[in-house]
Amino acid sequence: MNLAVKITSPTTVPKLTYDVLIENQQDSEVSATVLSLPDIKSFGATKEEALDKLIQLLQERKPEIVTLEIELPQTQHPWMKFAGMHKDNPLFAEVLEYIEAERSQVDLDNETK
Repeated sequence: MNLAVKITSPTTVPKLTYDVLIENQQDSEVSATVLSLPDIKSFGATKEEALDKLIQLLQERKPEIVTLEIELPQTQHPWMKFAGMHKDNPLFAEVLEYIEAERSQVDLDNETK
């Protein structure tokens, strides 16, 4: 398996986006939890304060975006092992003629309906 890692240039700063759950707590605090990272949670007196603390927590982790390109292993289609297996069979032409005649009859029957 081939693996290629693409790292963005330092001049390009991609933005990370997170879905954040904001909840009012019973002690009149507000909690902010990153849904995809439930261990990242902050509290504040207001929604804004909780979000600011959450941003600080995320920035402390120094997140980085990388793109992985993984080349899939080359596999043969399961039916390919049968392709051409009857090419040297002397009855193959006769079978093809039978199939064509049968198909023509089905087509004719469908036209008359």
